[in-house]
Amino acid sequence: MNKFLLAVASIVLGTASAHAADLAAQYTKAPVMAPAYNWTGFYVGGNVGGQWGNADLNTSTIWTPAGYFAASSVPAINTVGAQGVNSSSVTGGFTAGYNWQVNHAVLGLEGDINYFGFKGSATGSALYPCCAPTGFTVSSQVSADWLATIRGRIGFLAAPTWLLYATGGAAISEVKGNFNFTDTFSAATESAAIRDTRLGWTAGVGTEYAFGGGWSLKAEYLYVDLGRASATSTNLVGGVTQYPSNVYTHSVDLKSNIVRVGVNYKFGGPVVARYGASRS
Repeated sequence: MNKFLLAVASIVLGTASAHAADLAAQYTKAPVMAPAYNWTGFYVGGNVGGQWGNADLNTSTIWTPAGYFAASSVPAINTVGAQGVNSSSVTGGFTAGYNWQVNHAVLGLEGDINYFGFKGSATGSALYPCCAPTGFTVSSQVSADWLATIRGRIGFLAAPTWLLYATGGAAISEVKGNFNFTDTFSAATESAAIRDTRLGWTAGVGTEYAFGGGWSLKAEYLYVDLGRASATSTNLVGGVTQYPSNVYTHSVDLKSNIVRVGVNYKFGGPVVARYGASRS
């Protein structure tokens, strides 16, 4: 009887040992950590693209009894002085910013400085209603060589490495305008210049894709409104006489659209992990 019980015990223990060995063979590896991209961190980059926009250029004056103009001349000058130009050019520059990732949301602050290349001119002429065939000419020029922006970004992750975002903030540029008035009645002349570092606003949308090692590619659209810059002059001269009572007002109102692509490099930042188990 004892021999029988020993035989049964040996069989049971052997079966249990084989089963345990089989389980051990299936779960020999501990849980592994699979790193996932995290957008948090400081980054720098460059961009290139194009801008297209328009500027409203305005020259106007007033009538005074002691002035140079007949009453009918002032409306004609103001009509011709309402001018507009279109501009398009290549743009490009440098970017720096910082992102914070919170779950599937990414918040950021970004600044950039770029070559802007906005430039245009317009000229208009007309006859004096009172005094044909004599007439006048109004000429205007505008330019803005550079553009800087400081913007917030808010976006969500369509995938761990694919960001869709909206952006908006301040736009800064030096707007330059030159204005000239001449006529053929008595060779009258007037001129003025604008040099104004404008603080406007910008807003847009973009997408960015991280492809490893801290590098990412982005595409972005921005609308820029630099507002109105203006200046006045009292230097109208007709013949040898100056007419300061005929005050001139000149203004530039500049807006632009920008489409650009860029590449960024992110320095450091935390890495999150996904946990999982594997079987051999």
